Amino acid sequence: MDWTKIISTVAPWIGTAIGGPLGGMAVEAAANALGLSDKTMEAVKGAVMGASPETLLALKEADQRFSLQMQALGFQSVKDLESIAAADRDSARKMQMENKSFMPAVITAGVLSSFAGTLVALLFVPIPDANRDLIIYMIGQLSGFAGSAVAFWLGTTRQSEEKTRMLAAAPAK
Repeated sequence: MDWTKIISTVAPWIGTAIGGPLGGMAVEAAANALGLSDKTMEAVKGAVMGASPETLLALKEADQRFSLQMQALGFQSVKDLESIAAADRDSARKMQMENKSFMPAVITAGVLSSFAGTLVALLFVPIPDANRDLIIYMIGQLSGFAGSAVAFWLGTTRQSEEKTRMLAAAPAK
């Protein structure tokens, strides 16, 4: 089962926020509930996939605290968080369609090169024990960035752009 479906079922506020601009707060809330020192999406994913019922209960309780925190910030329901995430994605799509900027391609190339270079370096460069946790954290971050960059070009962003282009070319009724 997909870990995002698990977390969205057990902790709907956290699960919804993870996919949007408040993702950092949601990941931290989930990591704290799961007792993780590594507050990354990868760490939360691993913990959720192997979670016991007690751990899921702790996540549910964290979601209740997170919902109070979000309500204090002005979000009255999970749908408010969903609409912010949707608007964030939509504005990025519109920006790229209107401007045809070369920067997303440059950023994608940089992120993917960094990720690939780091993985290759790991094969040949021994990591000192004192730096091991930092390196693992950085690779996790690069992995997330690489996935986001690829999703921008191949995922729903590209599909949405194609759909918008087709709708614009369709005859008006």
